[in-house]
Amino acid sequence: MRINKWLGLGAGWIFAGPIGGIIGLAIGAIIDGNVQVKTNINGRTTINDFAMSLIVLIAAVMKADGTIMKSELDYVKRFLNKTFGEQAAAELSIMLRDILKQDIAIDDVCSQIGNHLDYSSKLEMIHLLFGVSKADGHIHPNEVALIEQIAAKLGVTSADYKSIKAMFVEETDSAYKTLGLEKTATIEEIKKAYKRLAIEHHPDKVSYLGEEVQNAAKEKFQKLNEAYEKIKKEKGFV
Repeated sequence: MRINKWLGLGAGWIFAGPIGGIIGLAIGAIIDGNVQVKTNINGRTTINDFAMSLIVLIAAVMKADGTIMKSELDYVKRFLNKTFGEQAAAELSIMLRDILKQDIAIDDVCSQIGNHLDYSSKLEMIHLLFGVSKADGHIHPNEVALIEQIAAKLGVTSADYKSIKAMFVEETDSAYKTLGLEKTATIEEIKKAYKRLAIEHHPDKVSYLGEEVQNAAKEKFQKLNEAYEKIKKEKGFV
């Protein structure tokens, strides 16, 4: 298994703190003792940092409703394959199975992630967690509550959290909620809100995490654009 090479070449801040403890238990049985994990001394987030912190949060969300569905596991596997490649997905899937057996101190984990990820990457993480939650066709209230808790601990604003939530949870006037607005919003308010969110959610904001994560971010950006187009058509402006 190539997990040794993958970890050794990409280790960063993720191997410290509470996440390091969780990951350490998960890989302890499969990592080769001869491998020396090289940490990133400049503190910059790597794709491996992002992937492993995401896996820990995914495990927490999957456990939130008390049932781990096969549909959720299949969705996660497809997502990992698409986002990180087949080999990395296989390694992360092994880690996920072990992490699901552990108790996760979510506040401590979020504190560590919050101190290292930029804001756009945090938004992408919340978007991905909602995708996992909806994999079985239904988002359990406990999963929503946990994702909201995660978002708050990561420092995501309530408005931005509600915007992402509206992309997955069907509610009255979801298009407006995706833009963080009420249906009574003026055309000027709608345009201003869209411009801000378009900048905030642009896939280029997470380009430093690699093409794979950037491509995943395009799905969120597309949902934002679809909501804006729906409102434009309803309100009759260009």
